[in-house]
Amino acid sequence: MNMTTRPRRLRSSEALRRMVRETRVDAASLVYPMFVTDGKDKKEPIEAMPGQYRYSLDRMGEALDMLAGAGVNSVMLFGIPTQKDPVGSQAYAADGIVQRAVNRAKVLHPEMYVITDVCMCEYTSHGHCGVLCGHEVDNDKTLGLLAKTALSHVEAGADMVAPSDMMDGRVRAIREALDANGFTNKPIMSYAVKFASAFYGPFREAAGSAPSFGDRKGYQMDFHNRREAIKEALLDVEEGADILMVKPAMAYLDLVREVYDATNLPVAAYSVSGEYAMVKAAAANGWIDEERVMCEMAVAAFRAGAGIYISYYAPELARCIREGKIG
Repeated sequence: MNMTTRPRRLRSSEALRRMVRETRVDAASLVYPMFVTDGKDKKEPIEAMPGQYRYSLDRMGEALDMLAGAGVNSVMLFGIPTQKDPVGSQAYAADGIVQRAVNRAKVLHPEMYVITDVCMCEYTSHGHCGVLCGHEVDNDKTLGLLAKTALSHVEAGADMVAPSDMMDGRVRAIREALDANGFTNKPIMSYAVKFASAFYGPFREAAGSAPSFGDRKGYQMDFHNRREAIKEALLDVEEGADILMVKPAMAYLDLVREVYDATNLPVAAYSVSGEYAMVKAAAANGWIDEERVMCEMAVAAFRAGAGIYISYYAPELARCIREGKIG
């Protein structure tokens, strides 16, 4: 058979396959989500997320040491307060759990890049992402509290803030608050395209953030919608976002690509708790090769256009990069 073009020629050896590889994965692009909680001497296992924990401040150094040793230099902090109230006041308290955790992280690992999640759901007694007016979240009244929260995180030493609430106008409100207080160089990673997803279940157990009534479909996106995702991303670009996130990752990689193509900002993909839990459960039953699936999922996100990958598997992925299993 006379064939001049044979794609298999470029697959004939590992050295050649790596040479012509189209998608490169770097440990510098990995971000590890970490839960911090009030109390002392706590390293509480999260049942729905095997291998993940809630750390008290006196033990969070164990996780930071592990990350630094693995070559992961970026962490995203989620706080779990002891007290909650209708307006989520611990979210923006100067001595709130995240504010203290940021300060602690910067003492223990000054080189660690610390990103903070900005939302109200972990701090409100009703579990919704903003201030309520009856049984509805009041978008505009929530904006001031989100801006206040972001500012308090940055004042505590956060390198970047990441609003996840999905209120309209929150990126502009945060940008204006940071700029007005002299933090013009602090970037915002916007959860620009965040869907009302069933993949968040284990996280809500981890953070104790499930809503006490209703759901979040009034502010998080309908997973049927594609064009709306681009609209949300472009609005956040206009409002001053520096990085755009798509969440979840695995089932939404088409939108990672579309956001990448439609904007000129870096795109992050968040491989959420449900994705992690599914892989862990299937691997525990011997149905899949956990390491290979973990690597394949990460590469798929980067191939789709993500330049940042937020994953509970970040330290394991960094090891696989170092060992040449992906990269």
